[in-house]
Amino acid sequence: MTQYKTEQEEFWAGQFGTDYIQRNQGAPLLASNLAFFSKALASAQGIGSCVEFGANIGMNLRALRLLHPSMALHGLEINATAAAELAQFLGSANVQQGSILELEPPVCDLALIKGVLIHMNPDVLPQVYDKLVAATRRWLLVAEYYNPAPVAIPYRNHAERLFKRDFAGEIMDRHPSMKLVDYGFAYRRDPNFPQDDITWFLMEKR
Repeated sequence: MTQYKTEQEEFWAGQFGTDYIQRNQGAPLLASNLAFFSKALASAQGIGSCVEFGANIGMNLRALRLLHPSMALHGLEINATAAAELAQFLGSANVQQGSILELEPPVCDLALIKGVLIHMNPDVLPQVYDKLVAATRRWLLVAEYYNPAPVAIPYRNHAERLFKRDFAGEIMDRHPSMKLVDYGFAYRRDPNFPQDDITWFLMEKR
């Protein structure tokens, strides 16, 4: 069995991560993701390729494929069951299964992470930030729960599994080449296209 560096990685690689698949798929989520990415990437141009960190079964990448049919898509995923399903969509050559901390993602026009940084051990965030920036030629889209100061909150009766902070601000502080282009909020009570109270930040490497 694979040994991971953090409890959070073990958590998502195991049964909880597998159970997550059933809760996060279907046509309504795909529709919401289409609306989300049409807004979040409205200011981005020339995106011919994308790599998603923590892609699960590819609900975000499926929306991007519909918006940009010729875009080359790649995914990283820690849960083996989710990665196998993702490979059926993207092809096995475009999927890497394992820890973000250990994998070497391809360099693409867009690096994407959505609802993943919030579940990572805060001690490893600098490493993940570096990998995100290294993986993008130009655009970086970070979509997570936002809080101006770091805070941990309970997640489905589990402690130390959900963290909120200013992820994008920390990325830009650590990597001054990343400049904010656009940002916004997607509300869970949106009557048409709900998301999970996600604040998104589009950055450009300059």
